[in-house]
Amino acid sequence: MLSLWLNVLASGVLIGLVYGLVALGLTIIFGVMRVVNFAHGEMVVFGVYIGYWTVRVWDVPIIVAAAIAAVVMFLFGYLLETLVVKRFVNRPHHYQFIVFIGLSLLFSGVLLMSFGPDPRPTASQLSFQTVAVGPLTLDWARIQAAGTAGLLIAALGAYLKYSAFGRSLRAAANNRLGGLVVGLNIPRVYAVTFGIGSACAGVAGALISPLFDAQPYLAVDFTLLAFVTVIVGGLGSFGGALLGGLTIGVAEAIAALMFTPSMKTALPYALLIIILIFRPRGFFGAKDI
Repeated sequence: MLSLWLNVLASGVLIGLVYGLVALGLTIIFGVMRVVNFAHGEMVVFGVYIGYWTVRVWDVPIIVAAAIAAVVMFLFGYLLETLVVKRFVNRPHHYQFIVFIGLSLLFSGVLLMSFGPDPRPTASQLSFQTVAVGPLTLDWARIQAAGTAGLLIAALGAYLKYSAFGRSLRAAANNRLGGLVVGLNIPRVYAVTFGIGSACAGVAGALISPLFDAQPYLAVDFTLLAFVTVIVGGLGSFGGALLGGLTIGVAEAIAALMFTPSMKTALPYALLIIILIFRPRGFFGAKDI
């Protein structure tokens, strides 16, 4: 029984790191631009399909597929912000909600028209490989996804903290008007920020493509998952996104073991309600959010 629990908790932590990467993309966009991307789940699914097609057509490793997804989704997010999102950044929130819900429906429709509703499993050997570490037996796809996600989270955190662009991004997040006064190119900062958030979603989708069948209907689940994760961790908090992802991943694993696999999506929402009651800002949320 102890070995079973250790395996369940380890699997929850591994998938939680990927959830943290998904949530990080959402929280970066909100933290800097103060817009809520309701189409974030669709961007994760774009990454899943990129992983599916690159592995199927070119037979490349998932890491390479994730790198391709990062580039494609960064450019997609950059162009989307430049052409559409920037026109609504300073609009009231209900305008933003309508636009992003519309984008979500549009992207889901495009996915359905392009690939159909049928699930498409990624033909990766990672899905069938396991690694034994002491009492733990873990699938290699989950280990690789978690390790890559963890490295990307650490690298992105260091880049945003120590680079010149990272300082510009933090300045734009703290005081947009002040950034304009000192000469920051705020539109460019916003476009790159949205590109980074989209790339996080795309990379996470590609990394988990061996674990989830590619299908358009996953988008709603990933959008809700991202929102639950950032609310639990604290909307706008970098560390909160990571901690929220780990918390949700472990909660799902425990729910599947203690109850039934179908309950794994229910426990995170119960946890969300409890946290909202006792700590509405989440673990690391700022008081003004």
